[in-house]
Amino acid sequence: MSGVRARATRGLLATAAALLVTLTTACAGVSSHAAGVPDGGRRLADVAPVDDPRAVTGPSTAVVVDAAVRPVTQDPAPALPVTLTDAQGTSVTVTDVSRVLALDVYGTLSRTVFELGLGDAVVGRDVSSGFAEIADRPLVTAGGHDLSAEAILDLAPTVVLTDTTLGPWDVVLQVRDAGIPVVVVDAHRDLQGVGGLVRQVAAALGVPDAGEQLAQRTQAEVDATTAQIAAVAPADPADRLRVMFLYARGQAGVYYLFGEGSGADSLVEALGAVDVAGEIGWQGMRPLNDEGLVAAAPDVILMMSDGLASVGGVDGLLERLPAVASTPAGQHRRVVDMADSQVLSFGPATADVLDALAVALYAPEQS
Repeated sequence: MSGVRARATRGLLATAAALLVTLTTACAGVSSHAAGVPDGGRRLADVAPVDDPRAVTGPSTAVVVDAAVRPVTQDPAPALPVTLTDAQGTSVTVTDVSRVLALDVYGTLSRTVFELGLGDAVVGRDVSSGFAEIADRPLVTAGGHDLSAEAILDLAPTVVLTDTTLGPWDVVLQVRDAGIPVVVVDAHRDLQGVGGLVRQVAAALGVPDAGEQLAQRTQAEVDATTAQIAAVAPADPADRLRVMFLYARGQAGVYYLFGEGSGADSLVEALGAVDVAGEIGWQGMRPLNDEGLVAAAPDVILMMSDGLASVGGVDGLLERLPAVASTPAGQHRRVVDMADSQVLSFGPATADVLDALAVALYAPEQS
């Protein structure tokens, strides 16, 4: 990727991240992340894919096989102090990781801390951190995805890891002004950035070796899963599923199509499908319109589970967005949903997310 293109992509991802936190904060009332992340699904390797995935009818839910944390080490030994320059260019020195807060809109940072073997040091959570191992930690987000300065300071963290997907930003500055080291990591999320995010978190906590181990494990799992998916996806591009990622919050009347640079595009491509938003030149996250929806002609609409529930399921989606009925996805009621905190998290469990989505796309009756 050229330098110009890379900067353009980073810009799109930054815009997408900023917009996503605005949308999720404004519509946080429908969130059910605290209920936990569902698991118990089946692996792609253990199911029989359908002959023609474009002929499938009816909705399906992508469910990971096992949502449990798998630390790369049980006894990490942080090498402290650590002085680093974070994603915003701020020099930060971390001297103590005994009380950690890791906060972002998907719960990815907290999951990464647990996978690094430092879960016992985590003292609180954001609403998106729904995995079982963190469920007993107090929330530090109020009204959905709004950071609470009082809740954070009451926990007396020795370090806070965050990005720009949560706000208000004044809270982050207040925490930093209180003398607590705040490390801001990259908010850009896509399939190519998973390893880099893991390494950033590990470096800030003084466990770079564990970070490298986790990054390599995650990449190896992603590579193996994408190879499995490639083996079952149609070889002819003309036969591949045409997929659109739709973000919805029905109570607020919010409907956004996620396009190039949103992260959803890299997910769809890894699933051996055609990202129809990119095909029609849809950049980042933009409000859906009927013309764009019909022009995209998706075979499958991919959604967050809370978003689908907020519109009343597939029936509600077709009622609220009549243009959906004009697409192959609407005609076949072909909607695939997945837990909000998983589908675009791009963290250590990325391979499991891809595997679950592939089962929902290519062997939906067995998902």
